[in-house]
Amino acid sequence: MSGKVATTKPDSFAEPAPLAELSATGRRSARLRLRAAWMYYVEGMTQSAIAEALDIGRVTVVRLLADARALNEVKISLSREIAELPRLEMELQKAFGLREAVVAPVSGPLADPTSAIGAATGQVISDLIRPDMKIGFGWGRTLMRALGFIDEKAVANVSVISLLGGITKARQYNPAEFAWQLSRIFQADCHLIAAPAIVDSVETKQALIERCGLGTVYSLAREMDAVVLSVGEMDADSTSLRFGFFSDADWASLIAAGAVGDVIYNFIDIEGRPVDHPINRRVMSIPVETLQATPERILTSGGPGKTQAVIGALRLLRPTLFITDEITAAAVLEQVAAGA
Repeated sequence: MSGKVATTKPDSFAEPAPLAELSATGRRSARLRLRAAWMYYVEGMTQSAIAEALDIGRVTVVRLLADARALNEVKISLSREIAELPRLEMELQKAFGLREAVVAPVSGPLADPTSAIGAATGQVISDLIRPDMKIGFGWGRTLMRALGFIDEKAVANVSVISLLGGITKARQYNPAEFAWQLSRIFQADCHLIAAPAIVDSVETKQALIERCGLGTVYSLAREMDAVVLSVGEMDADSTSLRFGFFSDADWASLIAAGAVGDVIYNFIDIEGRPVDHPINRRVMSIPVETLQATPERILTSGGPGKTQAVIGALRLLRPTLFITDEITAAAVLEQVAAGA
């Protein structure tokens, strides 16, 4: 799995053994070695924490990390030679017709996967950006985590489009924040939907688009080469609910309408269909039809409680590339196999 890595850590670290002296490496699991490297460099875990998570000694962790360095598995990115991950990626590709799936390893079933998914997403975005490109972005914790793993560089004539309006009261995240910060990384033009994410009526929405200058952003979005989106879940951990973007009454009515998650505030059921709810008609976002027609569609999401939301988003967007973690990947495949 690709991701930026640090070159130094505060823990003690053994000098890498010469390649000729690594015969013991063959007796140790490559999967274990690469998991240890991922936890250390991407998830930022200490060697003691890795030893506890993997149920091995701390000295073994030091040796595994040293071997990973000596075998050139840890440079700027981390090798994806972990046995289970390619299997999950291939099964996801088959189940949802994906061109490619990227499954990031995590330290355990209860680990927060946003750092791992963010690292993989950052590398994908770094590789994706090219001159003369128009690219749209959603928002959320996963995308914000990706910012630290994106290679900063100037790219000629790039247009970054925020796919959702803003909010009037921000705590930690604002829908426009990711697109704005990303445009600074690439020294690109940034196009924002200068309106609240949800307005009071369909008439207000139409007036803002047609008479307040937002039509230009909507027209530009129809020329996008790629979109990068995440999906929100409907449980108590949802960023939208915890930060007060919706009332409890709105949330309950969305769930009653069959919503399992949202893609830039377009609430969907598990089949990927927008639910019949007034909020879906009042959201100031680039239309779902525009997202679906974009040539490169990247969905990046995962974590506890997101399984049904991810399934719905995969069916809605039919992404060309899906980035998730191994726990979410396995849960999604299990539910689909069970007829979800």
